[in-house]
Amino acid sequence: MNREMKKGIIALLLACAVSAHGVLAAPSTGRTLTAKENVQSASVKLSETEKITTSGSIQVSINSASAEELAQALNGVGMKKAQAIVSYREENGPFKTIDDLRQVPGMGNSLVERNLSHLKL
Repeated sequence: MNREMKKGIIALLLACAVSAHGVLAAPSTGRTLTAKENVQSASVKLSETEKITTSGSIQVSINSASAEELAQALNGVGMKKAQAIVSYREENGPFKTIDDLRQVPGMGNSLVERNLSHLKL
């Protein structure tokens, strides 16, 4: 094993150890962040239609997310179903409840139930 590989492995192990403890250094201040602050700072990097919940899952807005964002965030939803959600929204106006998503062709009860924790209006 060469020296560069050893350095890479050590850096990876250190990053994993720091991540496992939920503590990272804030780049501008040098102070350590709590796990909650890490989640909050990470959510800044998401689009305006997405947020990270306290459980760490991504929530996406069915009223404003693009098809790409929906397909990425929802379990069992590919681009075809995600585009159907966007098309339904464009034709019928914004969803009034999350349950209205069941009216979209291809979005059955079990698929909506499976993704409830990932959905918001």
